[in-house]
Amino acid sequence: MIKFLLDYSSGLPIYRQIIDQIRFGISSGQLKLGEQLPTVRALAVELKVNLNTVSKAYKELEIKNILETQQGTGTFISKIEQVVLEEEREDKLKEICIQFSSVAFSYGFSLDEIMQELKNIETSK
Repeated sequence: MIKFLLDYSSGLPIYRQIIDQIRFGISSGQLKLGEQLPTVRALAVELKVNLNTVSKAYKELEIKNILETQQGTGTFISKIEQVVLEEEREDKLKEICIQFSSVAFSYGFSLDEIMQELKNIETSK
């Protein structure tokens, strides 16, 4: 199971953050095919958000066949292998880089400083 982390200052709607974190959990292997997710109520309580917020995220993922809800049993990661399209991966990386760079540039860091720090992070793994 993944630990959901919400960023209320990001400007990204909370339901969208939940969707993104579930999709990342699946693609990173933190969430397995067929794994049960918390109920809408349990996740809403854990994240301290409205039930409708979690329900909206789950419903959108169900429409895309990423989640399956079984009446009386719960919500599960779909057992159908989901392939993240390369274009979608690239779009997500671009979005992350835009957000990251705008914060870094607002603090006055140069592109060279940012790239050097990213290299340092990669080599320290």
